Amino acid sequence: MATKVAAGLSPAYQSKRRSIRYKLDVPLRVIFHKQDTTLIRDGRGTEISEYGMCVMAGVELKFGEEVEIEFTLPYSGEPIRVPGAVRNRNGYRYGCEFTLDGQAERKDVSRLRQALQTLGAAS
Repeated sequence: MATKVAAGLSPAYQSKRRSIRYKLDVPLRVIFHKQDTTLIRDGRGTEISEYGMCVMAGVELKFGEEVEIEFTLPYSGEPIRVPGAVRNRNGYRYGCEFTLDGQAERKDVSRLRQALQTLGAAS
């Protein structure tokens, strides 16, 4: 999956949140499981923090629905895939919280955390 970043990574805001949100524009894939099938939909990531991501995707997701989000951060060649759950919705814009179950997911989020700290310090 090719990554093109329009404006790079820049801090968005930090109000009453656990961590800083960064604005970004990256293509991503939303992977979710239905009764008898697994569906993959393309979308865009518009904001990110170490705890979650804002996802825009033309798909109907419900509050609490579990998904996997796969994306490649700017200046990184290796994709990150993390499990998440839909925590809020506005149209086709979803706030997804990362849910970490295993060591592989923790490794990906650790890579994400490092990249955010590095890119955040550069902006």
